[in-house]
Amino acid sequence: MKYIKFCSFIPVFFTLLFCLTNCQKKDKQLKPGTWRFTLNISNQEIPFLMEVEQTKAGKTIGYLVNGEERILLEEITIAGDSVTIPLHIFDADLKGHINDQENGIKGKWTRYNLDKPFTINFTAKHDQKFRFSQNPKPATKDFNGKWQVLFKYSDGTTEKAIGLFEQKNNYLKGTFLSATGDYRFLDGEVDGDEMKLSTFDGYHAYLFKAKHNSAGELDGKFYFGRDEISLWKGIKNANAQLPSADTLTFFRKGYNKINFKFPDLNGNKVSLTDAKYQGKVIVLQLMGSWCPNCMDETAYLAPFYAKHKNRGLEIIGLAYEQNDDFEKAKVRLGKLKSRYNIQYDILVAGTRDKEAASKTLPMLNKVVAFPTTILIDKKGNVMKIHTGFSGPGTGKLYEEFKQDFESTVNQLLAE
Repeated sequence: MKYIKFCSFIPVFFTLLFCLTNCQKKDKQLKPGTWRFTLNISNQEIPFLMEVEQTKAGKTIGYLVNGEERILLEEITIAGDSVTIPLHIFDADLKGHINDQENGIKGKWTRYNLDKPFTINFTAKHDQKFRFSQNPKPATKDFNGKWQVLFKYSDGTTEKAIGLFEQKNNYLKGTFLSATGDYRFLDGEVDGDEMKLSTFDGYHAYLFKAKHNSAGELDGKFYFGRDEISLWKGIKNANAQLPSADTLTFFRKGYNKINFKFPDLNGNKVSLTDAKYQGKVIVLQLMGSWCPNCMDETAYLAPFYAKHKNRGLEIIGLAYEQNDDFEKAKVRLGKLKSRYNIQYDILVAGTRDKEAASKTLPMLNKVVAFPTTILIDKKGNVMKIHTGFSGPGTGKLYEEFKQDFESTVNQLLAE
């Protein structure tokens, strides 16, 4: 009887063993190569490209591609058919499901650490290397050059900017430069008589479209946010100028020094009166881990500091984060420090709300933009306040900024 019971158990045992070893759902693969993503905003497709690779260690990594820019994504995880792609320093990710039959992914782009998470649907297709059109119509209009631009937003506000575009046949790239920063790397095409430019840096998704009107000016639309649309007009003007970035932020009457006391990432209060900073040239960087222009400036300042710190230079990052939760800010800023190998101090100064940020530095007329860079000489005198940042997407203007910044810092260090 015992023998019969044992024999009857054998098939069940092997069935269970088979399921344990073979019935588990295998993780799918994010295929190497180029993936074309499209975000659905205001009934428009905002496209961007991602290049996926397998490292020698078998790890899946990706790169967001915007023209000449490649942003590394090194924390990709796959479980079954679900893929999660954290978007480098930002508190945001792409989450979706891989469908091998459709050779694609469907999911959501989400920005966290807000009062309400910001979520947009996306689809992605493998082995599509074009951004907008696989076969655009031959270009019939010229968008090259420098354009004086005015954006008109839905709330009635306006913003002056400069459009910088480079066109070669159907291919178009460029950026917009405003008084408080730039729109980073824009990549796209001219399709017949229409220009199309887009970018996705993990935190912002932008789409610009425009056509020439009968006067030769540009009439366009700018798509961004969850469902925002701005009208914009461009007039070609090789001499277009914006207000000087060195004049927008200044001392209020009665002030001539910068003073503050903010916690570092360990919670220790730090001030310019600390012994560490006495007799040093100081660069204050008003920034945030959520800010793509700040990301560009940090990528420049981190190696600059490493090269010159032994000459008497100190940089202090004053971080204004998404909310006032210190622990959350510490996590985001720690990630920023790690990604860019930042060796200078970062302090948690407040939130990104500009009115609230202005109250933390009452000696300034206001906090106009992130980033804002303040240069202080060895005696504690403020020598220059530069609002905004012209990043690598602006080409020549970025090189001019670096030359001016380095010349000023070297002069202050030599005093």
